[in-house]
Amino acid sequence: MVKYITGKELEELLSTSKLPVFCDFWASWCGPCRMLAPVFEDLSDKYEGKAVFVKMDVDEEENESAAMKYAISSIPNIIAFKNGERVDNHLGFAPQAVLESFIEKNL
Repeated sequence: MVKYITGKELEELLSTSKLPVFCDFWASWCGPCRMLAPVFEDLSDKYEGKAVFVKMDVDEEENESAAMKYAISSIPNIIAFKNGERVDNHLGFAPQAVLESFIEKNL
């Protein structure tokens, strides 16, 4: 299950999660973001217990500092974190098989 979080919640999650974290930086007006949403949800179900899947709306004022910290200039942008550190990212929409490979590579 995908959880919608704030920048502050992301930092807390990254400091405590023993599992890899995949954060989808998105916005409601973004067409590719809306196309990615059901794929990201399916992947979160498939990898439940192996990784944490979260989404952050970059247009929300409370998330501005996180978007700046991770240099989000284009969306959708999925960032993979391990042990609280950014290890990889995937920019733009992609079919489920492509995103599955990205997740497998970063588990």
